[in-house]
Amino acid sequence: MRTVRTVAELREALLPARAGRVGLVPTMGFFHEGHLSLMRAARRDCDFVVVSLFVNPAQFAAGEDLDAYPRDEERDSALAEAEGVDLLFAPPPEEVYPPGFSTHVEVHGLTEVLEGDPSQRGASHFRGVTTVVAKLLNMVGPDVAYFGQKDAQQALVIRKMARDLDMPVDIEVLPTVRDEDGLALSSRNAYLDSEERERALALSRALRAADAAVAEGRREAGAVLAAARRELDAAGVEPDYLELLRADDLSPAERVNGRTLLAVAARIGRARLIDNTILGAGR
Repeated sequence: MRTVRTVAELREALLPARAGRVGLVPTMGFFHEGHLSLMRAARRDCDFVVVSLFVNPAQFAAGEDLDAYPRDEERDSALAEAEGVDLLFAPPPEEVYPPGFSTHVEVHGLTEVLEGDPSQRGASHFRGVTTVVAKLLNMVGPDVAYFGQKDAQQALVIRKMARDLDMPVDIEVLPTVRDEDGLALSSRNAYLDSEERERALALSRALRAADAAVAEGRREAGAVLAAARRELDAAGVEPDYLELLRADDLSPAERVNGRTLLAVAARIGRARLIDNTILGAGR
């Protein structure tokens, strides 16, 4: 595996790969099994696999954990190489945002709720996400890019951006990967001590409780949310949000009818965690 840090090096390294299928796994590093599952899918589907490693300052608001965000490039490089990744693209911030940079990509209609709500991370968060992903897609020019369902809103936003801007890339979204205890894998889990981790399990228990309620025939939003909220309350977890939304456009859902997204976010100690599940699929 080769590591490159400039767009010029990246494009030169990709020239021989253009005859085949190129896959991109965009990441902010500190790899866990969720990241590795995306790399394995890319390795299975593609002739050449690129992993980007870039902690994107544009998606962190003032007071968020940009400086504290966990980083370990040496470890990440070894893990990526073990998964058969061909190229690791690890640019410095000035390569992605050179002096005078003043162009941004915004997607409206999906970014004003959940993480994009002004009371949460706000619109600037998704502007940072869509701008950097658009840049990475332009830099690499992949045939397919891989994302995780844990960031369900982000995946919807990126798919819409690619569709609206006629980007010639397939966006593949893979299932959330969880530890054996149910906690969704996240680089920010590293912030949790043992007591906080135990409390954090309430998020996945809340999702399972909602799914059980739907399986029992309780489909009204109030009943589904109440089932989830009981699990959070029992652990003393106050959610930043707990919402039931249509999975295709994130509009409010009054009941589970087809594919319906239940999304939750909560602060546990230093960590702000998100999780979600799709309710009603196949029922």
